[in-house]
Amino acid sequence: MKLGFVSAILDTWSFEEMIDFASSHGFECVEVACWPQGKAERRYAGVSHIDVDKVLEDDEYTKHVLDYSKEKNVEISSLAFYPNTMDGNLEKREAAVSHLKNVIRASHKLGVGMVTTFIGRDQAKTVEENLELVKEVWPSIIQLAEELDVKVAIENCPMLFGADQWPGGQNLMTTPRIWRQVFEILNSDHLGINYDPSHFVWQMIDYIKPIYEFKDKIFHVHYKDIKVYPDRLNDCGIMAYPLDFMSPKLPGLGDVDWGKYVSALTDIGYDGCTCIEVEDKAFEGTKEKVEASLVLSQRYLKQFVI
Repeated sequence: MKLGFVSAILDTWSFEEMIDFASSHGFECVEVACWPQGKAERRYAGVSHIDVDKVLEDDEYTKHVLDYSKEKNVEISSLAFYPNTMDGNLEKREAAVSHLKNVIRASHKLGVGMVTTFIGRDQAKTVEENLELVKEVWPSIIQLAEELDVKVAIENCPMLFGADQWPGGQNLMTTPRIWRQVFEILNSDHLGINYDPSHFVWQMIDYIKPIYEFKDKIFHVHYKDIKVYPDRLNDCGIMAYPLDFMSPKLPGLGDVDWGKYVSALTDIGYDGCTCIEVEDKAFEGTKEKVEASLVLSQRYLKQFVI
């Protein structure tokens, strides 16, 4: 397995500065944020270290991206864009799908062959209604991915944290049951999972067992921890906004048993890219804290990932 990080945490760094940081600290890969230029609608989104539209238009820019990462010995594990492709607002939905397709095209042109994203959800509709929406929105996306031989890995984050995402959240593929249903609808070898155990922790789901069932669908892996506060949970209950009873932490500072997690990945023979995703508010505010968050996470995970 290769150890890297999601580039979104280095939001004020240029592509070159981000790659330099990865190289100088011994990271083997990066999942590179590729949002539309200048659009940030939420925390850790809106970051663009690779301009995918420019990749599609400018061969010299494409060559620079490839040459620079190769020179620094840092692999691009995936192009990352996490929108709501099934937004109830049709204008937003169309914009998200259009940019996601360009991310897929750019991933093909760069020879990366991987895109990490969300499947989206109309948060005002039921699970059953959203499964019908998958049939409308996603076939053309998957068809493009198949034509260009790009794998699409869906992260299992519910995107349900506060009032603006209530009641249903903005990402449908959050549980093993829904994974099965979506994979039946979209029966493609190019659709899989970007596996993040932390989201299962606060949903009270076993985060080890699905690794074995979905071993052939795990295309990419995240390392992010979650800390559940029992006293808060006992006060507000599981139906509250999740951030009322939990918080994202660096790997090793929360409730995930990382030894068991990585052990299960080795059991299934996973040998792809694994990327640290930092969303720990204790490590925000200064450049030094942000950089320390990645270095500390790497130091901890080196126990398990060589």
